Amino acid sequence: MAPLVPRSGDAVFANVERVNAELFTLTYGAIVRQMLTDFEEVEEVNKQLDQMGYNIGIQLIDEFLAKSNITRCVDFKETSEAIAKVGFKMFLGVTASVANWDANGTECSLILEDNPLVDFVELPDTCQGLYYCNVLCGVIRGALEMVSMKTEVRWVRDMLCGDDAYELKLKLLEQVPEEYPYKDDE
Repeated sequence: MAPLVPRSGDAVFANVERVNAELFTLTYGAIVRQMLTDFEEVEEVNKQLDQMGYNIGIQLIDEFLAKSNITRCVDFKETSEAIAKVGFKMFLGVTASVANWDANGTECSLILEDNPLVDFVELPDTCQGLYYCNVLCGVIRGALEMVSMKTEVRWVRDMLCGDDAYELKLKLLEQVPEEYPYKDDE
């Protein structure tokens, strides 16, 4: 039997069930709009979007691992590449580039040229400081925590705020050792 080979983002994307992109984008926009109404403070909406993404990420990692056939990544660099090339393609239909590594290999940027979540979106002046796609930070943070990586994920550039790209900064805080519920020698 041939060994399992990790599937590329394009191969996985071609075989996953999809929803209408416009419906998804508009539904997400309605959620953000309702949060702005409910919480009134932009900073609280940012926190809630991050938490919502975190809850999604801790569930989404199972689907990612099952459908992508990716084996254990050896380090944070390989993990970041898998997120950028396979994860984003699989779930959003876009890829990201990984850049701006620090000397320790624990911090990098994921740069998106396109972001389907922001189609049809214009932020009013009353939403200064809103990270409209903050849900993505939470998704990445939640997914990585499920594979024993504590991270900090934040937006550093956002085209909705006038920047030239969408850039997420990923920082590995801690590689958590795996704990097993039983001992082999007993």
